[in-house]
Amino acid sequence: MLTESKMLPLGTKAPSFELTDTVSGKKIGPETFRDRKALLVMFICQHCPYVQHVKGELSKLGKDYKDKGLGIIAVSANDPEAYPQDAPKELSSFAKKEGFDFPLVFDESQHTAKAYSAVCTPDFFLFGKDRSLVYRGQLDDSRPGNGKPVTGKDLRAAIDSALAGKPADARQKPSAGCSIKWKPGNEPAGR
Repeated sequence: MLTESKMLPLGTKAPSFELTDTVSGKKIGPETFRDRKALLVMFICQHCPYVQHVKGELSKLGKDYKDKGLGIIAVSANDPEAYPQDAPKELSSFAKKEGFDFPLVFDESQHTAKAYSAVCTPDFFLFGKDRSLVYRGQLDDSRPGNGKPVTGKDLRAAIDSALAGKPADARQKPSAGCSIKWKPGNEPAGR
């Protein structure tokens, strides 16, 4: 079911977390990238057709910004009981196959997704140097089947602004994709 992001208020501080990277087995969180000029937290998964549609651009983002002061963490919070493709071992294979240059961590408790008010995959949260939210919204206007190319233009513009210490454009469109697959009884209130 198509779900739009909640649009967490700009200026919100990055919620802290420490989750295990599905590839390296290391604990990763916002503090891992404290020396970076900006931090991008992306909620993704493997099975979602919206993530599948943009996975090449996600990999490209990692490569393009690797040495430019941007920290990137991808988080998968889906219930692996109901969606086995989103279990840690499968996520590790996905990250390796796609050549992700950033950690893909697993949010088993789903507390991190809730802390970020993440509701869909993909869902993007960009924080500036002081770890205040400067952008939340879509990668670009492309969606599966709409014929628009995947360019990452909206998110890339926000990243470039953050890295330059400038404010992102305040006109931000919500991300859209599959709903996060909550464990039974773990759904956020109001859903």
